[in-house]
Amino acid sequence: QLQLVESGGGSVQAGGSLRLSCVYSGNTYSRITMAWFRQAAGSEREGVAAIDSGSETTYADSVKGRFTISKDNAKNTLYLQMNALKSEDAGLYYCAAKWGGLQNALHDYGIDYWGKGTLVTISS
Repeated sequence: QLQLVESGGGSVQAGGSLRLSCVYSGNTYSRITMAWFRQAAGSEREGVAAIDSGSETTYADSVKGRFTISKDNAKNTLYLQMNALKSEDAGLYYCAAKWGGLQNALHDYGIDYWGKGTLVTISS
C-alpha cells in the first residue's frame, strides 16, 4: 500500500512557474514508478510525466522541455517543476504510483495508487 499527498498547487500567470510536491508513504522499498497526471475541466485525465526507481523519466509531448519530474528518495517526495506555463496546463494535478517500471505509467489503467490532487489555475 502507498499513500500519496500532493501540495504546491495554486494560481500563476501564463508564462510563470510552479513546483508541485507529493509525499509518499507506505511500502516504498519495492520497485515503484511515480507519475503526475492532470485533468482539466471537461477533459479526461492525462499522464504528464513519470519517473522510475532508476530515475529514468518519460513525458507527455505537450510538456516536454517545460516540465521536469524528479524525486528525493531520502524525503520520499516527488516533484514536478512546471515552467513556461500555458492556459492549457490548468487542471487538477494528481500524484500517482505503480509497481514496476515506466511501461503504461502515463495511462490511467497502469496506475495502482492515486493522490487526491492539487489544483493549478493559470491566469492570462
